[in-house]
Order: sequence, then structure tokens, then C-alpha cells
Amino acid sequence: MIGVLQAGMHDSAYSLTEARVLYELAHHAEPMETGDLRGLLGLDAGYLSRILSRLEGDGLLSRERSPGDARKQVVRLSEAGVATYRRLDALSAEEIGRLLAGLPEAEQERLVSSMATIRKLISPDREREPFVIRTPRVGDLGWAVQRHGDIYSREYGWGLAFEQLVARLMGGLDFAGRDTGWIAEAGGERLGCVFFQHVDDGTAKLRMLLVEPSARGLGLGRRLVEECVRHAREGGYKRITLWTRDCLEGARRIYARVGFVHESSETGVENGVEVVDEIWTLDL
Repeated sequence: MIGVLQAGMHDSAYSLTEARVLYELAHHAEPMETGDLRGLLGLDAGYLSRILSRLEGDGLLSRERSPGDARKQVVRLSEAGVATYRRLDALSAEEIGRLLAGLPEAEQERLVSSMATIRKLISPDREREPFVIRTPRVGDLGWAVQRHGDIYSREYGWGLAFEQLVARLMGGLDFAGRDTGWIAEAGGERLGCVFFQHVDDGTAKLRMLLVEPSARGLGLGRRLVEECVRHAREGGYKRITLWTRDCLEGARRIYARVGFVHESSETGVENGVEVVDEIWTLDL
């Protein structure tokens, strides 16, 4: 569909690999050593040499000995090479623009998000974008309910009744009053949440802490809990409580580190699974 299997990219004389070589050279301010270019693209040395010879023969690049090591070659684009790259880049943008033009904006966003997910999953060691903590927007509440149901069903076997419980808890929050919440986000992707519920002038509840499995270990959970506690202190509350379960070891560690104390336990059943419900408190 995007034409990468055609003999020439965008009706040009250059293949996808040749166009990629032009792309990499165009995006490096300094000439590139051929060894670095080969490693970056994962190309066989002989194959890359043939590509460079062809592009050099077309006047698109030049090769010379490295000033730092005469055993190595460096490659740079000529003016004609830069112009050819820019033309191919513009044609690529136009072609993708035509492809996306038939999709509504929401589906374009979904497509780009899906591509970002693929990139993240197959490149787990790449540098993460910094996360931000923000207040909820339209769509966040439904996302929080859905992710609670999905994650805890998959990890602990809790079922629809648990998701319904989370939905009821969410529906009980009064965002027009003194209740609020926070969403952790990076690169437009929701990674976690926590909510704050007013009980009375002295007491508040921390509700529905969640961190996506892919974002665990980054300190997001503690950051969300600390935001909730900070809000309670600034609001003049004397005490904040929360409900959790003994199997949620990561969350319990966070609560303990922030200063919450385990106050009481009660056994129960969730979707046929035995659970131990716990109440934790923090005096402010």
C-alpha cells in the first residue's frame, strides 16, 4: 500500500534501501563513516558498497578517507544528493497524506497511536518520554474503569463484578464538588491514575490507584499517591484512608513508604477468588 515493494520509491530511480541511505546521510550534520552507516542500517558491507557506488555515480554523494583514521571512509551528500533526498521526502509526505486523508481524525489518531505502540513494544530499551501528572479530562474516567477491570481480571482473576464496583466508585465521585483525581501521562499515553474523595471536613479517601504494567518501576505510583496526600494536606484534612487488598504488594509498599498504616483486614471473595480486603490510614 505504501509502495515499498516497488522497484523505485515514489516513481524515482531509487529503491527503499537507497532512499534510506540518503535519509540517514541527510539527517547527520557531519559526514558518516561507512561502518557507522552499515551498523545503523544493518546492511551487508558489500551491499552497502554497491549502493554507495551507484549513488556516487549519480553524483548524489562523495566518499573520502576519514581525517581521523585513514583506514576508514566517510560519506557526505552532495548538493544534488540533498535535493534528491528533499524531493523523495516531499513525495513521501504527499503519499502518506493522501493515504490518511480518507480516515476521520479519530481514526488517524488511532493509527498513529497503534504505530507508537508497535515501536514501544519492539524497542523496549529506548528512552522513555518524561511523564506528567494532570487532572482528569473527558474520557479519562471511562479509561480508568476499563483498565481496572482488564488488568485485575488478567492478573488476579477478578471479573465483571469488580469492574462494576470500580464503575460505582467512579460514579460516586463529585467532580463538581471537592472530589478530584490525577492522570499520569507520557507522550499522550495514559499510564496511571488515582482519585481523591471528600468524606467530611476532616477525612478523605484515596481511590483507585492504578499503574499500567508497562510503566511499573518508574515511580509513577508513589508520585500519584504523594499528589493525593499533598492535596489532602493543603485542603486541611486531618486523615486520609484507602481500601486495598493484601495481594497488591506493589501498591501496599507504596502506601507504607508514604506513611500509611494498615488498620484492619477482612476476608472476602471476588469472582470465586478468596481475597483479603484491607483498610489503611494516614494521619495528616
